[in-house]
Amino acid sequence: MTDGKLVVKDKDIVVPGEVLAKGMNFLPGHGTYRNNDEIIANRLGLLTVDGKVLKTVPLAGRYLPKKNDTIIGRVMDILMSGWRLDINSAYPAVLPLKDATFSYIAKGADLTKYFELDDYVVVKITNVTSQNLVDVTCKGQGLHKLRGGRIIQVNTHKVPRIIGKKGSMVSLIKKATGCKIIVGQNGTAWISGEPEMEVIAVNAIKMIEEQSHVSGLTDKVKDFLEKATGKKLEVSEKE
Repeated sequence: MTDGKLVVKDKDIVVPGEVLAKGMNFLPGHGTYRNNDEIIANRLGLLTVDGKVLKTVPLAGRYLPKKNDTIIGRVMDILMSGWRLDINSAYPAVLPLKDATFSYIAKGADLTKYFELDDYVVVKITNVTSQNLVDVTCKGQGLHKLRGGRIIQVNTHKVPRIIGKKGSMVSLIKKATGCKIIVGQNGTAWISGEPEMEVIAVNAIKMIEEQSHVSGLTDKVKDFLEKATGKKLEVSEKE
């Protein structure tokens, strides 16, 4: 068989062993494989049709650290050489002294002056070794300690949907609620604003997370935010 035929639709939830396409027109991507003239899912997930490539995005799972990702970490330990951060992964990250601040930190200094236990910090991953040792930096634009606000966890695989194309979805929530919002690639998000607006922002983010596979989601989120805040909103770019 040479003609390509898609058996399921883009954004369908698929299960391991399910036939996704027949023929040679489509190519297997992450989470799929070819068996003769069929492409089959090898994990539970959301089907993404990217041109001719079929991929499945897992519906759950912990964060896998990647170099250059911007994430939010929680200080879980203070070391002689820096801070150990919980980054919602099987592996913690280390923020070395030299990458914590542009100021010089003297040997033996009280490190709690910079970051204390349970502080949340926006950092960037600088290195991930083959042994899964993760190094991060707090030196760079938008990297800093978070003050106030509230922290929530979202599924790491839903982060791109929550942020939206060119940041459109998260911008919509910011505009509606007036909240500052940072969504880390590791699924840790920070929201800061008026308490009632923080609650609306959290509910909107959870709505996107739960309905990420639904078409017309941008309009649904817009309607929810307009009703919750009483504001009229413009959508810059639909998902």
